[in-house]
Amino acid sequence: MKKHKPENIIREDWDAVESPPLSDSFLSGMKPVRESHSNIPPRVRGPQKSPRKRPVSLRLDVNVIDAFRSTGRGWQSRMNTALHEWLREHKQA
Repeated sequence: MKKHKPENIIREDWDAVESPPLSDSFLSGMKPVRESHSNIPPRVRGPQKSPRKRPVSLRLDVNVIDAFRSTGRGWQSRMNTALHEWLREHKQA
């Protein structure tokens, strides 16, 4: 995941912040947010937007998978787009 750098904060501001080191005693006292704030509802993924996608098990050549994976995050969506383009170019009457 790419880190987002706020545009309104300059490097000198970050450098000026003096945070104390995190000690073992401080870290051992930390709790998950869910324990300390039980009123926060759990995140639930909503229904998928249409058109729905269907998971499949598909055997592909290693070089095909490697080529798409090497393009980084979102490679499965790019593979889906490539398949859509093939379908458009090879429409049957």
